[in-house]
This record gives sequence, C-alpha cells and structure tokens, in this order.
Amino acid sequence: MDSKLLTPLELKVMNILWGLKKAFVKELITKWPEPKAPAYNTVSTIVRILEEKGFVGHESKGRSHEYFPTISKTRYQKRLLRSVMDNVFSGSLTGMVSSLLDNEKISKDELSALKDLIDNSDQ
Repeated sequence: MDSKLLTPLELKVMNILWGLKKAFVKELITKWPEPKAPAYNTVSTIVRILEEKGFVGHESKGRSHEYFPTISKTRYQKRLLRSVMDNVFSGSLTGMVSSLLDNEKISKDELSALKDLIDNSDQ
C-alpha cells in the first residue's frame, strides 16, 4: 500500500486537481499555491507519474490532455491514515489518537466534537 502513497510534490498536484476537478498542466501551474511554480515539464512529468500510479486519468483534447483525479480526496486520506496507523502505530488506533491528543492543543469544542463522534460511531 505504501507504493500507492503520494510524495509531497505529487500531493500538491493532486490537491490542485481535486479542487479543479479537471485541468490541463497549464491550469495546474496557474493554481500553484506558492509564488514560484515548478517548470511545465516538471508538472507534466508528475501528472504522468500520477497516472501510472492510478491516481489520475486523462481525456485527449486535440494535442493536449485534460487530467482528472481517479481517486477522491477522502478515499486517499483514509488510505494515508490507515498506512500511518499500520506502519507508525502498529495498527493501534488508540495509539495514533493518543499521540495526536498529546502533541496538539485541542480546544474544548474540538474535544466535545470528538466525543460526539465516538458516542455516535456505534449507531
């Protein structure tokens, strides 16, 4: 499953693509979140790698390709969290959540919302 996880650069491209739904490479560069986007060839290569990994598909539009995600952001997030839980916390959800609670400042409202999620999860 780890081979199906995204590198930081691939994740940036996917986040843009998830937001746009469909995009040409030029549009991905235009929406890049940092002041200096990578070169066109770099983004084009990343998109082709994402397609090889099964995260992206494309439609031919003349001589160009319009790319679209083939996996939802929610599905990828679940895959990533499962990988972290399995590989970092030996499969322990309690260990993972405990680590988050120990290392983050969590407001009373967030704790209350988490408690509600737990209370309603077995319904």
